[in-house]
Amino acid sequence: MQPPNPSGNRPAGRLAERMQAWFHWLLVALLAAAFALALAANSLTLNLPGKPGWPEALLLLLATAGTITALARQLPLQNILLAAFIIGLMGGAIHSLGALTGIPFGPFLFGAEAGPQLFKTLPGALPLIWIVAILNSRGVARLILRPWRKIRTYGFWLIGLTAWLAMLFDLAFDPFAARAKHYWLWLPTKFPVSWQGAPLVNFFGWAAVSLLILAFITPSLINKNPARRVVDYHPLAVWLGAILLFGIAAARHGMWPAVALDGTMAVATAIFAVRGGRW
Repeated sequence: MQPPNPSGNRPAGRLAERMQAWFHWLLVALLAAAFALALAANSLTLNLPGKPGWPEALLLLLATAGTITALARQLPLQNILLAAFIIGLMGGAIHSLGALTGIPFGPFLFGAEAGPQLFKTLPGALPLIWIVAILNSRGVARLILRPWRKIRTYGFWLIGLTAWLAMLFDLAFDPFAARAKHYWLWLPTKFPVSWQGAPLVNFFGWAAVSLLILAFITPSLINKNPARRVVDYHPLAVWLGAILLFGIAAARHGMWPAVALDGTMAVATAIFAVRGGRW
């Protein structure tokens, strides 16, 4: 008499994994199509049907969904959804505080182009932007730090580098959002130095908020299953794709310092991430 087979549920588990993989790659294909459409809309003069800005909104939704499904191939889905909820909640709440008080990003006003607002204070897209920025910055940081993943201080380096990459993401994103798309308007401050109209405190604020968010979400994103630790370039593709989109929009509006910075950041980040991923 043979003992019960503990792997009796493996066929069902494999089917679920295959369906999850198919859904992920479907989202990747849709994301690529939406990216091409948004790229064309920001680099060419296209009269697309519907309300202005819908290609960017579609791209943001697919980027968020694709980011979550990519992580779900390595971590339990409930952990990722919890982390995404915390990111969206904290990022959105602090951005609402910033709109009302100017802290911690500096004084600004949301424009009508930012889309429908939650509680007449926060554009609904901003929590998704925080999710895409934080989770993909963390994925890129994991690639860069892969050669040092076994050192004791790896976790602290990962948090710090993720916050740094999130700040770089905002350096590229803000000229696109404020000057190209008019999602918000920066108000004058007493400090004369700015970056494409944005006060420098905005970028330090992004880094500080990212550190705060990471302190809450890191426990749910720790991979405790060595068998599922794979080299995933999806975060790098999303991060670089966003920088490319922002850079092309900046070029179209004549913001050449932003274009130069975006290109430098993209090349340097890609080199270090690919080098780390191949380690």
